[in-house]
Amino acid sequence: MHAFVFPGQGSQKKGMGAGLFNEVEEYASVERDVDALLGYSLRDFCANASESQLMETRHTQPSLFIVNALHYYAARSRGEHPAVVAGHSLGEYNALLAAGAFDLMTGLRLVLKRGELMGQVKSGGMAAVLGIDAARVEAILRQGQFTGIDIANYNAPSQTVISGKKDDLAAACRLLEKEADVCVQLPVSAAFHSRYMVDAARAFQDFLVAFDFKTLTLPVISNVTGRPYPAGDPTLTVRAFLVRQISRPVLWMQSVRHMSEAGVDQFHEIGPGTVLTRLIQQIRQRDATMA
Repeated sequence: MHAFVFPGQGSQKKGMGAGLFNEVEEYASVERDVDALLGYSLRDFCANASESQLMETRHTQPSLFIVNALHYYAARSRGEHPAVVAGHSLGEYNALLAAGAFDLMTGLRLVLKRGELMGQVKSGGMAAVLGIDAARVEAILRQGQFTGIDIANYNAPSQTVISGKKDDLAAACRLLEKEADVCVQLPVSAAFHSRYMVDAARAFQDFLVAFDFKTLTLPVISNVTGRPYPAGDPTLTVRAFLVRQISRPVLWMQSVRHMSEAGVDQFHEIGPGTVLTRLIQQIRQRDATMA
């Protein structure tokens, strides 16, 4: 069984999407609309943006969403069709696009607003903890009484991302590095996927009231639950899950394990880079040794 997985922030890079902008017919028909909505040429931005511009959430999210979509349309034109889809954080919007929840322009409007709201939150940061599992990370944080730090991403058996205030993160990293291989603060502007994003999530909830969503044609694995979106009214379900996703941890490891248990034996990363491919390899290798 074949799964498409779409990356989120951290996979962006200068030059992403090169070649695809001209090759993908689905994009040619809406490129003027995309640029009009953004207020700049997206293909020029991807080709020429500086590293600092690429790191700005309000730019990263719409540009990466479109580039992921270009890779998806290119894969589809080659006759590749997944049985299930999933995405890491922002990438979940591409999974929903692939499953028919909304069209490309609607998806762009959603991620543009999401990036704007998340980019307005300037306090806090994130750190990646490598070399110990999430349970040990949580135990060390409890022992150190770091009650203001949340787990943001359960990425792999030995990779966990934490979110919180920058001073707390620095102190927590010093403690975590007594056992972890490394704890490094990430170049992000805020504490994403944590309690500090609740106000952004509420504002996004208000924004989503104007949107209706279509019935999913493929199983989409939710970051929030690590399980497929449930059946029911797609508008209510998609709205609820996308709001919760902003302030809840990304259950990526749980998502991959669920897909594997459901019979997925091929994972195809649809987007720039191989971040998710490496995480999936780590998850499956660890699970194979534990079997």
